[in-house]
Formats: sequence, structure tokens, C-alpha cells
Amino acid sequence: MPVAAPPVPFIDFGNTAWVLISTALVLFMTIPALALFYGGLVRRKNILSVMMQCFVSMAVISLLWVAFGYSLAFGPGHGSLGGIIGSFDWAFLKNVGMEPSPYYISQATARVPHIAFMLFQMMFAVITPALIIGAFAERIKFSAFLVFTVLWSILIYSPIAHMVWSADGVFFKMGALDFAGGTVVHINAGFAALAAALIIGKRKSLKAAPPHNLVYTAIGAAMLWFGWFGFNAGSALAADGLAASAFLATHVATAAAAIMWGLLDWLFHKKPTMLGVATGAVAGLVAITPAAGFVDSIGAMAIGFSVSVVCYFFVVVIKPLFGYDDALDAFGVHGIGGLWGALLTGVFASPLIQSAYKGVLYGNPHQLKVQALVSLTSILISFFGSLILFKLIDVVMGLRVTEKDEAIGLDVSSHNERAYTLVE
Repeated sequence: MPVAAPPVPFIDFGNTAWVLISTALVLFMTIPALALFYGGLVRRKNILSVMMQCFVSMAVISLLWVAFGYSLAFGPGHGSLGGIIGSFDWAFLKNVGMEPSPYYISQATARVPHIAFMLFQMMFAVITPALIIGAFAERIKFSAFLVFTVLWSILIYSPIAHMVWSADGVFFKMGALDFAGGTVVHINAGFAALAAALIIGKRKSLKAAPPHNLVYTAIGAAMLWFGWFGFNAGSALAADGLAASAFLATHVATAAAAIMWGLLDWLFHKKPTMLGVATGAVAGLVAITPAAGFVDSIGAMAIGFSVSVVCYFFVVVIKPLFGYDDALDAFGVHGIGGLWGALLTGVFASPLIQSAYKGVLYGNPHQLKVQALVSLTSILISFFGSLILFKLIDVVMGLRVTEKDEAIGLDVSSHNERAYTLVE
């Protein structure tokens, strides 16, 4: 008697299309959105160096992800380290094909191809180290940047992603809530950025200077707002009501944060500024990231309004007080904003959005304790791990360009190019 063929896994075309579109949106967040946002903030002699770092992050981390980064972050863990890091079982995408993933935390992956999920997560792995660029802009060697980005992705990003998002991850088993990367992306990158600012030191010339092209920064912020819908709503991994709820929460929180930062500028500096509104919008996007799939619109507004107050304080008060040179406020916005959002997820998570999850306001104070513990542990791993990496790279090959090259600008000294010329 002939044996019946095993059933073909069911692929939902709508879910797959949404995940692929979201993948493209998250790619768009790194290039061109982040490249423009950061590029407009630095001096004109360094814009190409920042854009180059964003582009190269996309290229290098994408290849690394295919080789073994994805396997380390999401592959099945083995032995005593299984809750901390994955294995090489999926290296070079072995057994990662067009069928649904057999191993992940969400039932939604049962309806999208495994390679679609891998691609989606690739873009998160790309943008996370790219965010750190904001701390060491205008003064890092390109070679040192490359080495740090590769090592950090392997040794810091992949383990934290595995612990928070993988089915056997230690933080996941604790019940940590991180819908789209508040811990994995923003706390992780933000506290690495603080380590970078402390190790690399201040730029040689810190004369007060406005962004050289605020239009680029505003356009970049607008593109980030647009792309972030793929970041957050795409993390539902399905074209469903949860995606729509995350989309709404993302938009509402961002709008609230943009308005609040503008009001703070108006209050303390007499005029609202484009830079302030753009920075506030990014802070709102950061803070809502861990909470997007767990909070309603009221919770999202509370997160948005409050995160601008907290990040404004760190950018305007704390940074000058302690004197560290976080050039583009990667720590002040992403590190602090991600931490604030992760904690408030434990406050505002509503069972009306996902019935299995609730925060302090819905009778579950334990969730806030989990969020705080996981956030603190991630901070320690990212900050001290990054400090060690930066120190080792500095000893072996040096981190900073020479004072002369810094004065000339990295566009010319590192890449032999100029963004602006007078030649017709």
C-alpha cells in the first residue's frame, strides 16, 4: 500500500507578504533613514563617514547573519549554555528554507517561511550596531569600527537576542516582554554607546555648532517614523489585529513624544525647534518598541509623553553635567528611552491587547520586577562587554583617528571623498 505524503506546511500569503514588506521597512530605517538622521547632525566634513558606517553595517552584518549570526541568536541551544546562546545548527542557513520555522516562540511563524523570519530578524541585527555610531561619530578609525561591529554582533547582540526572544532563552522563560526590541535593540545599543563615549573620549573640537544640515536630519527622522511601522507592527509576524494595534500604539506614542519635546524646548529655550521635535519623535519610537504589542493607545500616549521628559533630562542636563561626549545622543535617546519603555511595558501591558500579559495597572506587579531585572542584566552585559571590546581594540589597533585626521574630517582622511564640492 502506498504511503501518504506528509502534509505540506500551511503558508499564509498575507502574513508572508506583511513580514517581507516589514523587512524592507526595517532595512529602510538603517539606509537611508538613520544615515540621513545621523549624517545631518554631524559637521559637513564627516557626513560621508557616518553614511559609510551605516551602509557597511548593512553589508557586513547581513553576511554575518547568514553565516552564523542567525543560528547563534535563534538556533536551538544545547547544554548548559542553551539559555544564553544558540548553536551552529542553522549556520549558513542549513535547514532554514521555505517551510515554516519548526523552532521559535510565536505560533505566527508557523504561517510564514522560515527564510522570511530570518530576513526580518536580519534587519534588526543590522540596525542595532548602527545605532552605536551616534556615540563615536567624527573620531573613530574605520578599521576599528569594522572590527568592533563584527565582534559586538557576535558576542553581545546574538546572546541577548537569544536570551530574550528564543524559545529556550533564559529571559524569555522568565516572562520578559520585549515585543520588538526595547531590550535587544535599544538598551543594548544605547549602553554600548555610553561605553564608546567613555572609552573613546571627547572630540578635540567641541565648539558649539548646529547640525550642518538639519533638513537631512528632519527627513531622516520622518523616514524612521515611517520605517518603524515595519519594526513594531511587523513583529506581530502576521497581518492581523495585533499588528494593527502595534501600528496604532507606535504612531500615538511617537506623536505624543514629538509634541512633548517641542513643548520642553519652548518652555526652557523660548522657541520650539525642528531638532527637538525630531529627537522627541525618535525617543517615542524607541520607548514604544518593547510595549507596542502589549499596550493600548492610552498606555502608548503615557509612554510617549513621559519618555521625552526623561530623555530630555539626560540629553540636556545629565550629559553636560558629567561631560561625556555622546555625539549624537545614542545613549540619551536609545539607551534611556529603551530602558524607560521596557519598564513601562511592565506597568501598562494590558490583557485587552494580549490576554496572556498584564502589567502593574492590571494587577500584576511581578511583571515590572521581571522587566527591571532583565533590563538591568542586559545593561550590565552590554555596557561592560562593550567596554572590554573597545579597550581590547584600542590596545591592538587603536580606536581613534589622529588629531590631524580628525581636524581634516573623516570624509577626506578616511575615505578620500567630499560630500560637497564647488566643482560644477
